[in-house]
Amino acid sequence: MAMASTARTVEDIFKDYSARRTAILRALTSDVDDFYGLCDPDKENLCLYGHPNESWEVTLPAEEVPPELPEPALGINFARDGMNRNDWLSLVAVHGDSWLISVAFYLGARLNRNERKRLFSMINDLPTVFEVVTERKPVKEKPSVDSGSKSRGGTKRSSDGQVKGNPKLADEIYNDENEDEHSETLCGCCGGNYNADEFWIGCDVCERWFHGMCVKITPAKAESIKQYKCPSCSMKRGRQ
Repeated sequence: MAMASTARTVEDIFKDYSARRTAILRALTSDVDDFYGLCDPDKENLCLYGHPNESWEVTLPAEEVPPELPEPALGINFARDGMNRNDWLSLVAVHGDSWLISVAFYLGARLNRNERKRLFSMINDLPTVFEVVTERKPVKEKPSVDSGSKSRGGTKRSSDGQVKGNPKLADEIYNDENEDEHSETLCGCCGGNYNADEFWIGCDVCERWFHGMCVKITPAKAESIKQYKCPSCSMKRGRQ
C-alpha cells in the first residue's frame, strides 16, 4: 500500500492518468482486433489494464488483497460473444473510464479539496474513453447569461485604507500561465472557482475571497469601504 502514501502532485497524477488512458484507448481503437482476440470468453476473469508507460494488457486480476491499486472491471471477456461487438467495446470503455478515475483519486488521496477539484477539472477537459470509442463529441457548456456582464478584478482594502490588488487586475494580460496561477481561488460563499470576468472582494479579517454578487458588494460600493468584513466575520464580531 506504499503507493497511496507517496506524495504526488496534481501534475504527477494527471500524467499517470493520461498515460493509462492512452493505453486503454489504444486497446479499444488501433489495437482493437488484438484486444478482441485476447478476451476469450472461455478463459477466467480477465481485466484490461492501462500502464503508466502507455502499454495495455489483458490479464488476470492481481492476487494480493487488498491490491496495490484499485482493480479494473473483472470478467470483461465473458460478455464478448453475447453482445454486438461495438456495444461490448462501449461497455469496456465505460468500465475503463471508471477505473481510470478510481486510480487517479486513489493516488490523490492526500490532495486537499482545491487540488482534487483541479485534478478533476484537468481530467474532465479530455474526452472520455467512451466518447472516443463511440465517436461521441463532448457537449460544450453554454456560456452563462451574465458571464460577461460583471466587472473584472476586485478590491480589498487594508486597515489603513490602501487598496490591495485582487489576484487579477482588470488591465492584466490574461494568458494561460496566469489563469492557472489562481485556478484554486474559491469563493468563500458559494465555493465557485475564480473567474477573471467577475468582480471579487477579499475579507480583511479571514482573508477569504468572495464573488461581489454573493456578498452583495458592487465595485462602486467597494470603493467606499475602508475595511471589508464578510458576513461570517461580521456575525462573529456581533456576538462578542
